[in-house]
Amino acid sequence: MSTTEAIAPNRTAILHRMVMPKHFCPYGLKTKDLLERHGYTVEDHWLETREATDAFKAKHNVSSTPQIFIDNKRIGGYEATRDHLGLHVQSADATTYRPIVAIFSVAALIALAFSWATTQQLFGIRTFEWFIAVSMCLLGVQKLQDIERFSTMFLNYDLLARKFVRYGYIYPFAETLAGVLMIAGTLIWLAAPVALFIGSIGAVSVIKAVYIDKRELKCACVGGSSRVPLGFVSLTENVMMIFMALYMLAKYF
Repeated sequence: MSTTEAIAPNRTAILHRMVMPKHFCPYGLKTKDLLERHGYTVEDHWLETREATDAFKAKHNVSSTPQIFIDNKRIGGYEATRDHLGLHVQSADATTYRPIVAIFSVAALIALAFSWATTQQLFGIRTFEWFIAVSMCLLGVQKLQDIERFSTMFLNYDLLARKFVRYGYIYPFAETLAGVLMIAGTLIWLAAPVALFIGSIGAVSVIKAVYIDKRELKCACVGGSSRVPLGFVSLTENVMMIFMALYMLAKYF
């Protein structure tokens, strides 16, 4: 079926989704919204008890809900509906740069906001300083969300972590602390050496893993569940820390 046929208006889709007092299926609501935005009239059938849900699954030999039926044919759940409508469906393990783009974009906006609030100007040297420092903080928070998973992924390529496993637990705190101190412009004697240390080791580790050993790995830069490829992005993070550390040392000392 072509995309044009799939999204033709004034068609009817039958949706079966779980709506219970203690469980509300978010994918059911997303599927309903998706179909309505593509011109479908949705017959919305609620599965309001566990018994009703189990009976529905057994009857249609499916393992999950929601389930969509169009023209007496079962389409499937949310992802299958997207596919039926001709929309992009990304694989669960597909690589993506979206997290890092979001982090750097938000860091840039925060830096601009800091600059405007303090100087009534959008661009200046401090804007650039804040951009790097805020990026370090946001990247550190990503790692701290699940430090166990981060430290495990980090061991795949970081040279120091392989020698001293606890370094994988220290790194996110060190990166975040250095970023916070650089935003404040205080204790640079501590922040700059920390950033220089972790940035240098990180850069060497990435260069060895990706450009010398030619390994294909996921980057732990945005946390342990990252699907960002190890390479340019992680190297950029480390180079930014090195540059900021050297710049801060030169500026304050």
